[in-house]
Amino acid sequence: MRAVVLEEAKRLSLREIALPDTVGPHDVRVAIHTVGVCGSDVHYYQHGAIGPFVVREPMVLGHEASGTVVEVGGAVEHLHVGDRVCMEPGIPDPHSKATRLGLYNLDPAVRFWATPPVHGCLTPTVVHPAAFTHRLPDGVSYAEGALVEPLAVGLHAAIKAQIKPGDLAVVMGAGPIGMLTALAALAGGCSRVVITDVQQPKLDLAATLGPIVPVNVARQDLAEVVHSLTDGWGADVVFEASGNARAAAGVFEPLCPAGRVVYIGMPGAPVPLDIVAAQVKEARIETVFRYAHVYPRALALLGSGRIDVKPLITDTFAFEDSIAAFEYAARPRPESVKVQIALPQ
Repeated sequence: MRAVVLEEAKRLSLREIALPDTVGPHDVRVAIHTVGVCGSDVHYYQHGAIGPFVVREPMVLGHEASGTVVEVGGAVEHLHVGDRVCMEPGIPDPHSKATRLGLYNLDPAVRFWATPPVHGCLTPTVVHPAAFTHRLPDGVSYAEGALVEPLAVGLHAAIKAQIKPGDLAVVMGAGPIGMLTALAALAGGCSRVVITDVQQPKLDLAATLGPIVPVNVARQDLAEVVHSLTDGWGADVVFEASGNARAAAGVFEPLCPAGRVVYIGMPGAPVPLDIVAAQVKEARIETVFRYAHVYPRALALLGSGRIDVKPLITDTFAFEDSIAAFEYAARPRPESVKVQIALPQ
C-alpha cells in the first residue's frame, strides 16, 4: 500500500509499504479522505524521536484522520459501508487495568498511530477497531472531521478544568491546540478567553473566533491584561498549551486565588515550578495526556455548530504533495494554523 513513510529523521518517502490489512469481526476498513499534520508528526520528521519514543525503523506518519467506511467486520452493528467517520488513533489493551477503570488513554500498552513502532494513517485505507471509529454528523466535512483529534485534547483539558459558567480563562499558545482549547473553554461555559502568543497573525485569527482577547506577550504583560479584565482578581483557569518552558513556569501569575491550572503542552525538558506561588493561591494543578471518552462530545459540538473549526484549516495539500506538506509544516507562514493532506477519492 502506498503511504507517507518516515525513513529516518529528515527523510520522508511516498512509497509502497506492507501494512496490516485483515478486517477482523470487530473492525472496519476506512478509505482515508483527510489527514491533519500534527506537531508531533513534524517533530518525528525533524528529530526522529519524541522523548522515549524513537523511530528505529520506517514508520507511516499521520494520526488525525477522517474517511469513509468501505468494509465492516461481521460483529460490527453501529457502522455501515458508506458512513463518513473519524477515528481515535489510540487503541488500548481492552483487558488492562487502565482501560477497565475508564482511563484508556493512560494504558501503558496503548498503540497510538504514528508513535513508534506503530504505523500511522497517511495511506489510502486503514483497518481500525469499530469501537474507536465515530460517525460524522451531517454537515460536518471530512476536513472538520480530521480536526476532531486535536479538538478532543482541548475538550479533555476543559473537562479537567471543571469550568463554571462565566469563568474567564487564559490559554497560553495560539497554535492549533491552543485555539481549539479556547473554543472548548467557551463551549464549556467560559464567558471570555485570553489567548497569548508571539505571532500576531495567529492572534488576529484567534480574535475572530469568539469572545477571545489576544495578547502578544512580546509586547504586552499578560498579568496586567488579565487583572484589568477581572478588577485585579485574576483568571479562573489557565491552560498552558504552548509547551514553552517560560510560559509553563509562569502559569500562576495571572491566576486568581483558588484557580485551576491545566498543563497541555509538553516542554522539551523539565521546567521549574514555583510551588510557593501555587500554594499562596491554593492553585489546583491538572495535567492531560491525549484524551478519553471525548470524541462523542467533540462531534456533538461540531454537529450543533457550537464549535466551528473551519477557520483553523489554513493549508491543504494533495496526497502526492505530502512531502512538501511536511516541509511546509516545519517552517509555516506566521498565519498558518492547521495543515491538512487530502487523499484522492
